[in-house]
Formats: sequence, C-alpha cells, structure tokens
Amino acid sequence: MPHSSRRLFLTTSAAVLATPSVSALAATMKRPVRVGQIGTQHAHAAGKMAAFRKFPELFEVVGVVEPDATRRKAASATSAYADLKWMDEEQLLAVEGLEAVAVETHIDDLLSTAERCVNAGKHIHLDKPAGTSLNHFRRICRRADEQKLMIQMGYMFRSNAAFRFVFNAVRQGWLGEIFQVHCEMSKKIDDSRRDEMARYRGGSMFELGCHLIDAVVTVLGAPTKVSAFNRNTQPERDKLMDTCLAVFEYPKATASIRSSLCEVSGWERRQFVVCGTKGSIVIRPLEPYKLTLTLESATGEFERGAHDIELPPSTGRYDGDVQHLAAVIRGKQSAEYDTAHDLAVQESVLRASNMAVAT
Repeated sequence: MPHSSRRLFLTTSAAVLATPSVSALAATMKRPVRVGQIGTQHAHAAGKMAAFRKFPELFEVVGVVEPDATRRKAASATSAYADLKWMDEEQLLAVEGLEAVAVETHIDDLLSTAERCVNAGKHIHLDKPAGTSLNHFRRICRRADEQKLMIQMGYMFRSNAAFRFVFNAVRQGWLGEIFQVHCEMSKKIDDSRRDEMARYRGGSMFELGCHLIDAVVTVLGAPTKVSAFNRNTQPERDKLMDTCLAVFEYPKATASIRSSLCEVSGWERRQFVVCGTKGSIVIRPLEPYKLTLTLESATGEFERGAHDIELPPSTGRYDGDVQHLAAVIRGKQSAEYDTAHDLAVQESVLRASNMAVAT
C-alpha cells in the first residue's frame, strides 16, 4: 500500500513551487504591473481577471475591452469585472504605462488580437489553444521574441503543484527513461453547448485535450508522429468530435491522450500517468490533485515503493500563472516556457485535432 509522509510534503514543496511568494515578489517591485484584458468570451476569461484582481500588490487592472454590449453588461454584474473601466481596444493599448494584456476573446479572434498587442509592445497572456493558424501564431512568436516580450499561454496545469512535481521528477531523472505517458481529460456537456464546440474539427481534443498535450510535450518534447482517432457519438445531430484519442510517437516512447465530452463524472477520472524505467507517477484526479510516486529503488529522499505525496493545496487554478507573469515582467524570473515550446504544442494540438497545420 502507498504510504504518505509529512516530511515529503515539507521537502518537496520548494521544488514544486518555483515562483517567489506574493509578499516577497511584491517587496521587490517598485509598482504593480499595469494590465488590461481584451475579451470576456473565452471560458477562462473571468477566472483570469479574478486572479489578477486577487493580487493588487502585483497588478493594477487598468481596463477591459468587450465589444459585445450584451456580454459587457452581463460581465459587469459579476464580481470578476465589477467596478472596472470598460474601453475599446485602441483606448486600452494607449493607456500610459500599460505593460501586459490578457487576450480572452473567442478562439477565432485570439491571434489577430494577440498580434495587435505584441505589435504595440505589450507582454501577453494568450488563452488556449493558440487559434487555428500555425503560421499566424509563428509570426506572432517571432515578433514577440524580437521585442523580448513574454507570450504566456493559458494552459491551466503549468502551475498545478502535481504537474510541477512531475516535471521536476522527470528533469531530476527519478523515473529513469520515460517510455510511456497516458492521460485523460473528459467531462459531459449538455446539448446546448454542442453546437458551439462543433465549430472546430478537433472537438474535445482541441478544447480540452490541448491542456494535456502541453504537459506531454513538457515531459517528452515534440512528437515525431501524431495519429488522431476522433469520433462523433451523435452524427445524426451534429459534427462534434466528442470522443477523441491521439497517439504521440517518439523514438523510445509513446503517449496517449484521451478527451471526451460525453463521460459521466469525467472530472473524477481525469488523470496524467508517466512511466519510466525506474518508476512512475500517477496524478488522479487532476483537480483537486492527488499524486502517487512509485520507485523501483530508493531515490534521493524517497524510499523504494509507493508514496502518496502530500502537496501544498491549490490556492486558485490561475494564481501561479499570474504570479509568474508578474515575476517575468519585473525581471525576477525567466519565462519557464519559450515560444519554441509553445509552437511545438500548437502544432501537436492541430495534428491531434485533425486540423490543418500548413496555414
């Protein structure tokens, strides 16, 4: 049976949480980062704004852009957007001292909006996935690199403590040579959401699976081949690919990513499993995370066998992301992910979604 230890919690926390504490980071900042948001239509938009406003020591929210009057009125009535200044995009980008913009539009508008922000010299938090045109995203990445601007993608497991434990374990070689990754991320949606999600050929893989693809590429790098097996369980109703499987091939490894929009209690079975020649890690569920580390022999502070690792509880899904954004902009940290990684992820997402990559 797995065993847990308070000692493991204490000694692994530092390795898992790389961003300085809010108080420590704020103490080194002469002023908060001036940030704005364009769009409220993305599913994560309100959560991102709530995270910025949660840390007034780190961020000053100067305004929000939402061209749709109906959506603007609805958003204004929520706690995430209450009492904020609404403006158009030109006004936001002209705000004196604006340093960063969260791009939270509909997916169709993500890249065009991001490009205008980067061309205006702003760091961006770009929600996922990075549109549908790899060439357009590549152009934006090139421009950002030229201007030394950060593009922070909105993949929601990057600051998740369990995933950070996995990434650290792989870097440290605790698991040996990785030969297999298996992961699943599913849920069940009602009929009212199917039409909206059917707009993209990749369906569930494009919408949900992309988060796991980001993590797979972090562990194994860009795949040499991607095979997609995407299915629609209700072809008489629509064209939504609601049950998806992608297989990533590597010289010495494979990864399988499953994502479904029809699974009852899919949240509870979301998982990320990494297997290596010296051990394995299982995260299940992903939120709230539970992690088991199994080792063939003693490694560092860990004994041989299975360990239920007690990790710091999450304070908020996006807290670590926005803290890292502030730390990078203020020169206190280097960006953990570069544009080469983000491009590899986006190409993999498109291939796993059976969507064109040469556009």
